[in-house]
Amino acid sequence: MAKRRLPLDPSLEQLRNQAKALLDSYVSGDPDVAQDFASFHPRGVTAEEAKLSDAQLVLARTYAFPSWPRLRLGVELSHALSAGDLDKIRRIVMEHPDVMAEQVRGEDSSWGPPLSFAANLGDLAVIDLLLDLGAEDVQFAFDRAVLQGKIDVARGLAEHGGKPEPGMVMLPCETLNADGLSFLVEELGADLSNSDGDSTEPLRMILETYSRNPDGKHRCLDLVESQGTALPDTPVMALHRGRVDLLEAHLERDSELLARRFPYNAIYPYSREEGSGLHGTPLEGTALLHMAVDFDEQEIFDWLLEKGADPNVRAEIDPDGFGGHTPLFNSVVSQAFLCGRQKDAGMARTLLERGADPNATASIRKALRFTEDEGPHEYREVTPVIYGEQFHLQRWVNQHAMEVIQELEVRDP
Repeated sequence: MAKRRLPLDPSLEQLRNQAKALLDSYVSGDPDVAQDFASFHPRGVTAEEAKLSDAQLVLARTYAFPSWPRLRLGVELSHALSAGDLDKIRRIVMEHPDVMAEQVRGEDSSWGPPLSFAANLGDLAVIDLLLDLGAEDVQFAFDRAVLQGKIDVARGLAEHGGKPEPGMVMLPCETLNADGLSFLVEELGADLSNSDGDSTEPLRMILETYSRNPDGKHRCLDLVESQGTALPDTPVMALHRGRVDLLEAHLERDSELLARRFPYNAIYPYSREEGSGLHGTPLEGTALLHMAVDFDEQEIFDWLLEKGADPNVRAEIDPDGFGGHTPLFNSVVSQAFLCGRQKDAGMARTLLERGADPNATASIRKALRFTEDEGPHEYREVTPVIYGEQFHLQRWVNQHAMEVIQELEVRDP
């Protein structure tokens, strides 16, 4: 069992059921669960000796809590903070003062202690209460408020000592939060660079981040340009910026633009290493239409098709035979879908309406960074639907797009 993270809306009943299931699996001899007990139980209890309390302890530690009672308290505190229940928050803090300096969602969480947790949510009333109760994580709370674009909260925390630190602009660049970036740079005068003073790193983060927020991304890039950085005059940068006017100019100069495929360093021009840009189905060697899907650039997606982009344009095939996928494959597995966008399968449907072949085949090799399985996986001669069915992390797969494609797909008997 890998370590887990407590959700924002945790269910104590569900956790109790998980602990019971864990105990049952241990007693029945499940080797994976036996390894969990060996890794997370401090006393090495055997399957014959194990009780529910032992399973609860193991489960709590997989959530990065030291004990089951502390996990239960985390659940209670998380609910109180999320609901803005001031009376309940006050009671918990008064009864358990140590929680003020402990992670609400477990030791591995980035949301921090109660004050920082509230800053993520932007709840000013809760923040005022926690400050009155002696919360000390003001700087981290300030960081989280900027990251989430909670500017009123950030201003309030600045009055209590929160301030921009070197490299802090990387936080809103990661989340494509233009309000947070503007607050730091234009209002507080923060340097537009990382902690080492490298001014290309914010740009790299804006382009390569896991986040998908086209409007925020466009505004972040405009802000970077307004601060004196010259952005490359390339078709892909025009796509990143959401600038149809710039794409129009490129198309006037290059009649083959819509069919042109682009190398990795054109898509991610500030990359430090191959593969650092985060996306779903491979983008290296793809056309602008593939990119518009993963980056969720709806206006540019529509413009490309209106200008005659081929919905069956294929990515380049590498020396190992991988590639050749059409934009329909990108609509099935994309970073945009993982980030909660494109859930209506609109792009897949439009591609099909424009003549995309639901039975097109391609071979794809894909590794996903920052996941529980980072190894490369190979899918040979698959259709978009088979690709989605076989993909190794199913939460990346847009099932709505799959359903739309399946309506037209013809399978071999």
